[in-house]
Amino acid sequence: MVRWLELTAEVDRESVEPVSTVFSAAGGAVILDEAITPTSDWGGWEADPNRPVRLRTYLPCVRGVVAKRKRIERALWHLAQLRPMPPLQVREVDEHEWAEAWKQHFVAHRVGQRIVIRPSWREYTPAPDDVVIDLDPGMAFGTGLHPTTRLCLAALERVVRPGDEVLDLGTGSGILAIAAAKLGAERVLAIDTDPVAVDAATSNVAANGLADRVTVIEGTVEAAAPAAFDVVAANISAKVLIAIAPELARVTRPGGRLLASGLLDDREIEVALALAAAGFHLAGSSGENDWRLLDAVRDTVAHNASAGGRSTG
Repeated sequence: MVRWLELTAEVDRESVEPVSTVFSAAGGAVILDEAITPTSDWGGWEADPNRPVRLRTYLPCVRGVVAKRKRIERALWHLAQLRPMPPLQVREVDEHEWAEAWKQHFVAHRVGQRIVIRPSWREYTPAPDDVVIDLDPGMAFGTGLHPTTRLCLAALERVVRPGDEVLDLGTGSGILAIAAAKLGAERVLAIDTDPVAVDAATSNVAANGLADRVTVIEGTVEAAAPAAFDVVAANISAKVLIAIAPELARVTRPGGRLLASGLLDDREIEVALALAAAGFHLAGSSGENDWRLLDAVRDTVAHNASAGGRSTG
C-alpha cells in the first residue's frame, strides 16, 4: 500500500491562492478544507468567513519527496514574511487512513436547483428532476462543498444546453465534467495537470456511466487546442486565469461561455480586465463569501486570440 506525506497549512483567505499555487507546483492535488455549517435549506452548506482555511496536499513517499517538501517549506516561509501563518504540519499516512478520516463527514448535498452530489458510499433517493453525481474524490480537489465548486456547478446548470461541447480545465475529481454531461452536454473534455486528479476523474466518469461522452486527459489548456468549445469551465486561480487568458479565448467558440472561478473577490477586476483584453466580455458574476465566479462571453470578433473550429472528437 502506498504511503503519503500529508502537508497541511492553516491560512487566512487572502493566503489561499498563493499557498494553493505552492502546493500545486510541487505536483500535489490541493484539498481545501473550510469550516462549514449547514444552512436552513436541505443539503445546503456555507463557509464561515471568520475561521481559517486548511489547505492540504498529499505527496507519494517515493524518490524526490524530501526535495519537494523542502521546496514547499521554503516557499511558505517566504509567504509567512508577508502574511504570518502557523508552521506547516507534516505527517505520513496510508491511503486507508486518509480516506476514512474525511469520508465520515461527506454526505449527499444539493447544489443549485437540481444537482445533488452523492458520495459513492452513501444512499440517496433522488427526486424526479434531480441530476445526481456519484462521486469519490480520491486525493483530488472537488467534493462540491467548496464555494468555487458550488459556484461553477450552479453556473453550469444555467448555461449548459443539450448538445454543447464543454471543456473542464483543472478538473480535479471530475465533478464539473460529470455535471456538464448530465446536464446535456454532448461531449466533454476534462483536463488536469495532476496525474492523481486524472485517475480520480477517470474513475468517477466511469462510475457515472459517462466514459463515452467525457474524456479525461493530463495536460494544460494547450492540450485542448485547436478545438473550441461552447462552454469552458476553469476553476483554477486568478494568477493562472490571467496568465492563460489568450489560450482560454482560443478554446472558447465565438459566442461561447467561459466560467472562470477559483479567485477571491479582490482579484475580480484584475481577472476581468485580462479576459477583456483576450476577447471576452463580462456577462455577469456571482459570489459566495469571498470567492467569485466570472461568467464571460467570447466576442464574435477576435481580439488577441483566434477561434478554433468545431471539434470532431
